[in-house]
Amino acid sequence: MNDDRWSDLRTACTELESGAVLETPVSERRFDIVRSADDRIVVRFGDSGETHTLWREQFDVLTAQLADGDQNGLAIETLQPGVEPYAVLLTLSGTYTVTDDTIRRDDEAVAGESPYLVSAAEARTQPERVHDDGLLLAALLDGLENANEPGVLETDALTDLYVLASDVQHGADRLRQSARNALLDRLGPDQELHGRYGTVRRTVRERRRPMDEEAIFEALDEHDVPREWVLGVDPEKLDLVISVTDLSESEVYETGESVYVQKTSVDEDEKYSRLQGLVERIDALEGEEGEALRNELDEIESRLEAALASG
Repeated sequence: MNDDRWSDLRTACTELESGAVLETPVSERRFDIVRSADDRIVVRFGDSGETHTLWREQFDVLTAQLADGDQNGLAIETLQPGVEPYAVLLTLSGTYTVTDDTIRRDDEAVAGESPYLVSAAEARTQPERVHDDGLLLAALLDGLENANEPGVLETDALTDLYVLASDVQHGADRLRQSARNALLDRLGPDQELHGRYGTVRRTVRERRRPMDEEAIFEALDEHDVPREWVLGVDPEKLDLVISVTDLSESEVYETGESVYVQKTSVDEDEKYSRLQGLVERIDALEGEEGEALRNELDEIESRLEAALASG
């Protein structure tokens, strides 16, 4: 790798969007760029926090396999874990691209673009997404004068309110389930654990489901219970009969409709852009005004956390 290509690679690394990461294609480990120097690029893996130094001379070894005129390229599936970060950065350099799961030299490659580049918005963890969605919802609620009267809201504001509330609900529920699993390992029978916002305890709830048909009939026979008492209509068998005979659905089913709102799409880019705007506005404020806004946002987040915990 000559000086110009090495310089281009370092430039592509330093110009990555803040928060963006790269992902190794085989082991699927995400890493970010820590720093670069004349002879190395240092990366950090997100799953372990460990840093790894990628030496320029090792890039030279790899690019030797991708010399001009080499049509074979480097198959992605053959990459070893220690080689993957090198290969990923090559695809970012503007000299190489990926086609048919193979890295090849490409004079039309664009520096800073790579199939293994994960945007800052996509790279966020689940807790970070919940936090960010909560902040967006809090900011939206703070700007609505009639949030407690949805019927008087403008359609776009009402739609945003529904979408953000839905995202917060689902994200918080996944986070709650993760916390629940961890808490179960720490809770003994009849034990309670206390936090700043509330208390939890271990609860056992019994769920029942019928045994297989043979076991049920055997038990009924032992107690002289007629089998007909527990026999019923099987909806799956009924649907089969409807599909192969002239029996109509209306003759055997009572049908009804329930109308609901379905979230069909979410503009994550717009959400992230709005979030960055909020952060930049806060960072730009100084003195008492900035401190007051930060305190207000902290208070909004606290109220939201309390509402989610109680729900």
